[in-house]
Amino acid sequence: MDKLTRFAVRQELTRRGLLRSAAALGAGAALLPRFASAQEATPAAAEVPPVTIPRFEGETLNFMIIQPHAVTGDILKADFEALTGATVNLTTVNYDEVQAKATLDVQSGANEFDVIDYWYPTIGALSTQGIVDDITEFIAGDPEIDTADFIPSIYDTYTLYDGKRWGLPYDGDAHVLFYNTEIFAQLGLAAPETWEQVLANAKTVTEAGLTNSQGNQVYGIGIMGVKAPILLGSSYINRFAGYGGTFFKPDGSPNFDSEAAVQAAQALLDTAEYALPTPLETAFEQALPAFSSGQTAQQDFWTDLGVYAESSEGTLVAGIWDVVQNPVGGSNTTHTAPLNAGFGFAVSSGSEKKELARAFVKFATSANFHIKALTTVASGIDPMRLSGLNSPSYTAFAPKVQAAASAALSGVLAWPTIPEMPDLMTKLADELALLLQGGQDAATTVQNVQAGWVQILGA
Repeated sequence: MDKLTRFAVRQELTRRGLLRSAAALGAGAALLPRFASAQEATPAAAEVPPVTIPRFEGETLNFMIIQPHAVTGDILKADFEALTGATVNLTTVNYDEVQAKATLDVQSGANEFDVIDYWYPTIGALSTQGIVDDITEFIAGDPEIDTADFIPSIYDTYTLYDGKRWGLPYDGDAHVLFYNTEIFAQLGLAAPETWEQVLANAKTVTEAGLTNSQGNQVYGIGIMGVKAPILLGSSYINRFAGYGGTFFKPDGSPNFDSEAAVQAAQALLDTAEYALPTPLETAFEQALPAFSSGQTAQQDFWTDLGVYAESSEGTLVAGIWDVVQNPVGGSNTTHTAPLNAGFGFAVSSGSEKKELARAFVKFATSANFHIKALTTVASGIDPMRLSGLNSPSYTAFAPKVQAAASAALSGVLAWPTIPEMPDLMTKLADELALLLQGGQDAATTVQNVQAGWVQILGA
């Protein structure tokens, strides 16, 4: 089977998985509405008991976690130490450095880390390069892991490569669109249904010359444009999916020579004119406080932004924001939430403490701890289990966010997890950065992406 055929097969398997997900998530009342406003809530699910973990007195576990998960990392450390008697050493790294650090750790023979917090599109590369352990048998042999409770499309996408499981989901990321209801009401704007409306709203807000309570100019939107696939790539893929785009064609070849690809690039470029300056310097750390301070009126972001906006210390927009599914664009009318970012926990192949590491992964991804993370302000964690998504605690803690997450997960676009994916997304981010810098137009950008992907894949 050649590479293009394998891609086509994987694409079809992904499509089937999403159909199974929609069926599983939709069973029993309106768990996942086709399109939900932020005020709609899904039925509550019963809370869950903690899992059973043995004692590990005197043992030490080294764990690498991304910076946005630092809050839950501290909680994990304290809870696991209290439960097991082990010591957990926590290393926090930037979200775009995990793959490189984990790979270097194993290939250099240092073998410092036992567990890593991995970005799911890298699972193909990490597994084929021998950086993480196959834990298929461990998962199958422990019913407390309760794999049926994972949101189906997230479970397979985050963990499965080449027929084996390489980790367990921890943070089920998808993007939605937030907007400031006070600014919208002041300017007579409506919640956007399309990316064209997002652009029109952004233009109106920025040109209105408003200032927030801190005296800063208000901009129509925040765009995460730092040249990192997880940021700039996500901003583009939101629009690409909105215009009906997919990563690959049915024959497995790249799909950036499509009308949707050009439309998405143009939409990103046009909207950047009215965005928080400057998109190329706007990352997670800048976009989040800009919206929470009322300096941006719209923001496509992970669902947990609503928790920050409503409950974090220093927020200035509590009670004056709302959220909708990612918009559509052009002739497309189907709302699709790209599974942007998204993280799981894996056991490093270099770990000499396999039992301890697997126990830590089981505990960290358990339903009980997941609900605790979901209901912690500034945790950075989004639903990845059905019991978490529909937990009474989560629904009460963040009703608008819970409804938005539930609606978004009714239709998703998963990023591929083939080994070449990190290189493919780096190429996409590089070309998009040139677009935002004014170095090339939308058509040239996607032509270069298409050519680069074909070259990388050898297609």
